[in-house]
Amino acid sequence: MVAMQTTELIDKAAADAFIQLAKTVDKFERYEHPHAQRIAVIADEIALEFHLARHDRGSLYAGALLHDLGEVAMERDYIQATGPLSVEERLDLSRHPVIGEREASRVGADRAAQLLVRWHHEWWNGAGYPDALRREEIPLAARILRVVDSYVALTDARPFRAALTVEAARRELIDRAGIEFDPSVVNVLLALEALPELESFAKPERDEPGEQPPATEGRGWNMFSSFSS
Repeated sequence: MVAMQTTELIDKAAADAFIQLAKTVDKFERYEHPHAQRIAVIADEIALEFHLARHDRGSLYAGALLHDLGEVAMERDYIQATGPLSVEERLDLSRHPVIGEREASRVGADRAAQLLVRWHHEWWNGAGYPDALRREEIPLAARILRVVDSYVALTDARPFRAALTVEAARRELIDRAGIEFDPSVVNVLLALEALPELESFAKPERDEPGEQPPATEGRGWNMFSSFSS
């Protein structure tokens, strides 16, 4: 499913190394399908729509691949658990963007990519973490990463919930535009067409009304959004 055209945005050796790290993170988070690579492809399509410069696209590509590297560095068993997180666990997990920023530096990502890792959980309304940035204080690339990370996570199965359909995931983005997400980024993602990475991994039997749990059930948004949601 995942196209590889984004690998041309940075040095090949770095791209190969970051992809391998992304696969390690995906495995740790128990994604059955490519997660970070899907994000990188979709985010770059959105970046093109916003006419981001090539070097900014390269930083976004690296940031997408490395965005959850901090979770692996933390090595917490609860990240792979099927039940809800405790308050203490949520607070602990909220440290992963800062730890990820450090790890991204250690593996050679540029400073812009490091900051995207740090800020990929910032919210449009200022309720995110770690720095409570709001609106245009959040760099556009970080706002793109926030939206795409959420969409890709919603459309793949997690240990604590089934994958949502494309339609259900799109509704979640619309409902949280102007709260968690930059509405302009949401609009661009919703307008994308013929991109295989946008497809959902929801199983057919989950598509029947009433059989698919909402995204807010259990841990839902809490696993990849602000713990204050």
